[in-house]
Amino acid sequence: MAADLHCHTKMSDGTVSIEELVLLAKKRGLSAVAVTDHDTFAGAGRAVIYGKRKGIEVVPGAEFSTLDGKTGRKVHILCYFCPHPDRLLGLCRDIAQARKRAVLIMLHKVLKLYPVPVDMVMHRAQGSTNIFKQHIMHALMDAGYADSIYGEIYHHLFDPEEGVAYLPVHYPETRDVIRQIHEAGGVAVLAHPAEYDSYDILLELSASRVIDGIEISHPRTKPEDVKGFCALAKQYGLAMTGGSDFHGMYSRQMNPVGSYQTEDDQLQLLREKVKNY
Repeated sequence: MAADLHCHTKMSDGTVSIEELVLLAKKRGLSAVAVTDHDTFAGAGRAVIYGKRKGIEVVPGAEFSTLDGKTGRKVHILCYFCPHPDRLLGLCRDIAQARKRAVLIMLHKVLKLYPVPVDMVMHRAQGSTNIFKQHIMHALMDAGYADSIYGEIYHHLFDPEEGVAYLPVHYPETRDVIRQIHEAGGVAVLAHPAEYDSYDILLELSASRVIDGIEISHPRTKPEDVKGFCALAKQYGLAMTGGSDFHGMYSRQMNPVGSYQTEDDQLQLLREKVKNY
């Protein structure tokens, strides 16, 4: 058996509940599943308890949005097994506030273009710790203005280069976030390095052993990169993780829970790394 270490729920920008995620992982025959909602541990504790009841391990986690101070590129860091998540509440709050400020401005711009009641967006964000672009797009779909979450309308509105409603979020510096994760006792894994062109920082963080693992198996990892990522992880003793980046209906690609996996020996390696902090 293996684990899916990258899954999102309604607590951030997914469409399934914590309980549904656990049951989906159980049905797939996984040994474990991680709850990695964006910039929050809000549902992780409940998921762990529910997983025990259903006979499947739930790895508590979170996915932090950060910015590489050297290149200005976005970098996502997955945090796992944090014994003191309360020490990261300030970090979660700061990112959430920055995201909310930006999204509310984007929403204001969108509603000038499309006559949709703001309550439709808020209703679709109900249960989440924040408002995400997916919630806006869901409302536009239900109002008949869009036919998909990620399509022509999404690109027109939110493309970082050309989006008429896009506003960047000011995220914290990558290395500082990793430092805070370690100070809280957790382990840090660089998520989907290919997605944001994170190759430079991947080399730096691996060689200095600042990170604990690399997400090798992911829907948007290029096949030609896998061999290099594995070689890098083996060279520096880093865990090789995998996950579906599951968001339910809000997924960019339809990848069911368990589509991309972490082998049990790599999950055990992550557990052992927790003891280093």
